[in-house]
Amino acid sequence: MKSQRKKLLFLYNELAGYFLACIDKLSMLYDVDIHIVRYPLNPVAPFEFKFNDHVKYYERKNYNRTQIIALAKEINPDFIYTGGWMDKDYIAVSKSFKNIPVVLTSDMPWLGTARQKLASVLGPLYLPRVFTHCWVPGEPNAFYARKLGFKGKRLLMGVYSADYDLFHNYYLQHREAKQKQFPKRFIYVGRYAELKGVRELWKAFIQLQNEQPNEWELWCLGKGDFDAEFPKHEKIKNFGFVQPKDLNKFIEQTGVFIFPTYYEHWGVVVHEFAAAGFPLVCSTTTSAATTFLREAYNGYYTKPKEVSSIGDAMKKIIALDNKALFEMGERSVELSRQITPETWSSNIMNLVNKN
Repeated sequence: MKSQRKKLLFLYNELAGYFLACIDKLSMLYDVDIHIVRYPLNPVAPFEFKFNDHVKYYERKNYNRTQIIALAKEINPDFIYTGGWMDKDYIAVSKSFKNIPVVLTSDMPWLGTARQKLASVLGPLYLPRVFTHCWVPGEPNAFYARKLGFKGKRLLMGVYSADYDLFHNYYLQHREAKQKQFPKRFIYVGRYAELKGVRELWKAFIQLQNEQPNEWELWCLGKGDFDAEFPKHEKIKNFGFVQPKDLNKFIEQTGVFIFPTYYEHWGVVVHEFAAAGFPLVCSTTTSAATTFLREAYNGYYTKPKEVSSIGDAMKKIIALDNKALFEMGERSVELSRQITPETWSSNIMNLVNKN
């Protein structure tokens, strides 16, 4: 007798392309029915998504607490994925189900703030009674999750994966050309905002060009509060916001990914460019770098908010020859394989099938 299809409910916040890539892989690999409650898209990051016809979507704004609980009970899921604990109605849904995996996801690393210290006292008394597991991106986030009461088999890693196939295919397309002639261009992809460290990045690059003129350029892809501050410099290019599907030509023409953020809960973009075969330059406060960047192996770390530190890392990069840069990119690809949509899907189905 054929087993009944498993029903999976995702109580999500703002959709992202990498999440949908994981959903696509999940629906491709396993015989499941997928239901997603979603928030409206963010106008600051106007991504264009291709939605899976085999997935049922629900608009969060159309449901109050009573209605969303009723919706969940009608679906009668075998698994619930809850996007954090900020949406109290999502928590109410999670509390309504027993005897199935009910997974809390969290990307918050431990910062030692007063709020986190309080949560580490109160959280273990409440959260493990509502959720069977906590699923986090990596070790900086796992450290906090343990303080909230999730340890051992109740703590899962790898909740975020890049659209691995997309970015790895970019790598494969351009690998031979980059091996012959490595592009002498840094690339930054992200918001133009104070938190992302772009102001320091621009200053560091301009200082480098003034002190040590060279052929390298800095290409920036994004938009944000600092649009008006974008520097007018012949070697710094502003391409604005670019859809992931249109990144190929930029990946072809650039060589080193740089991300000097003040603080990043995770940073899937780091995984994306590792999968695309880029040496990485990231701040020590970029959580994803703990998984995908090893100092002097496939890139360099910078100190957040320090122009001189960013400049020093760029100097190390431009001192390398083509062969060394290419080999760094190869090592990034190696590290990028630690998390994929396949491993993401497997984590879910392992929980479902054990239940």
